[in-house]
Amino acid sequence: MYKLFWTPGGANMAPHSALEEIGRPYELVLVDTDKGEHRRPEYLRLNPNARVPTLIDGDHTMYESAAILLYLADKHPAAGLAPAVGSPERMLFLQWLLYLTNTVQEAFMQFFHGDYFVTGEAARAELKAMAEKRLEKQWGVIDAALAANGPYLAGARFSGADLFLHMLSRWSRNCARPTSTFPQVRKLVELVKARPAVQRMMAQEGLPEPF
Repeated sequence: MYKLFWTPGGANMAPHSALEEIGRPYELVLVDTDKGEHRRPEYLRLNPNARVPTLIDGDHTMYESAAILLYLADKHPAAGLAPAVGSPERMLFLQWLLYLTNTVQEAFMQFFHGDYFVTGEAARAELKAMAEKRLEKQWGVIDAALAANGPYLAGARFSGADLFLHMLSRWSRNCARPTSTFPQVRKLVELVKARPAVQRMMAQEGLPEPF
């Protein structure tokens, strides 16, 4: 049985949704980040970065949301979370999953956690404003790609990369231009939100709809 350490609305949303898509038994372990539980020694032994999510599979432990998602997709091919290795769709799946975690998620880190990068209120405010501008450009890039080759990131069929986009889309509700202002991204998010597995994830994490 898998064990997923999570916090409501955190970077666990995508792998949590993936576990629901797979349909195998798993256990959720709440990590209350508001209480600092992610910095407790027992959790740091699992994830020294003091972040969620963390996945335990038998005797093995891994962290990093996108890595967990890719691991689950490869281990459970019947769930359809990743296109076939070597296919053009796989190229797009890998491209967008890495873009989302390396580029878009990094901009969100600077938007939400300026204190990780700079000191001083003025510097943090400037960093947040710059991150928001980058996010607007990045969502525009994704929107244009979906218009040309959608409705999903890998083309005509759903993949786990769409779960990752759905997660980041929820985070954008705090921005001046959330993803709802980008028509093709909004269309993709609505498709993902309609999936029963994603609806179960949202209910289990106690997340409101719409976001």
